[in-house]
Amino acid sequence: MVEIKTPEQIAKMREAGLVVAAIHQATREAAVPGASTKDLDDVARKVIADHGAKSNFLGYGGFPATICTSVNDVVVHGIPDAETVLKDGDIISIDAGAIVDGWHGDAAFTAFVGDGHAPELYELSRVTEESMWAGIAAVRKGNRLVDVSKAIEGYIRRQPRPASGKYGIIEDYGGHGIGSQMHMDPHLLNYVSKKRGKGPRLVPGFCIAIEPMVSLGTAKTHVLSDDWTVKTDDGTWSSHWEHSVALTEEGPLVLTAVDGGAAKLAEYGIQTAPDPLA
Repeated sequence: MVEIKTPEQIAKMREAGLVVAAIHQATREAAVPGASTKDLDDVARKVIADHGAKSNFLGYGGFPATICTSVNDVVVHGIPDAETVLKDGDIISIDAGAIVDGWHGDAAFTAFVGDGHAPELYELSRVTEESMWAGIAAVRKGNRLVDVSKAIEGYIRRQPRPASGKYGIIEDYGGHGIGSQMHMDPHLLNYVSKKRGKGPRLVPGFCIAIEPMVSLGTAKTHVLSDDWTVKTDDGTWSSHWEHSVALTEEGPLVLTAVDGGAAKLAEYGIQTAPDPLA
């Protein structure tokens, strides 16, 4: 069952989304050579506390931190610790969430640590981020869930191949409904699967977290012995981007973007819905 939100509930999700945006800003600034991933988690904890919000990651299924910190060939669900120290040339995907009055926000981004990155890493991140925005642009009244998957996959497939030979669209993880829980129906694939059909129709009140994960090689992954950390099977590095999006009567609103997604969606000729907190 897909949870359809009222405008008042979407406004609460917008509050949670802006806390997530603040976490992103603070952890992006803190992701420098010499910082540990625990340092980043400490930064996120402070932001959540300063906003009077709650963490939706901490304790989720036993997860021990407030953010996921996924470095280099870690795709998703990396656990912050004091031993993982960022080095010049690393990339890190930071996934963060927050709860305000029972309503959830969730988003992720890929950051570059220091300098000296190969051009294909910048392109990997760009392709992953832009595929997310292509998916967000497909969140329109009358579309179905598969149209979002099609937009994400289509964007990635149209890009020139990297030096490694291909982009791997991670198969075992994807987007999800969000609202009164962090993970809800429907599950969103980042590619089209005939087995899944068209999925639900997108209507006002529909909210979803769109999160492509792309590697410089395989689409296959494995989970480490901590039961959380997900790595690529071939050791190629990966990127992860995510935003939570609400569809309203006036159009889409990117709940976890400071500007509600206005600047990026304008590139698609789409006007975002009015910000309920403005």
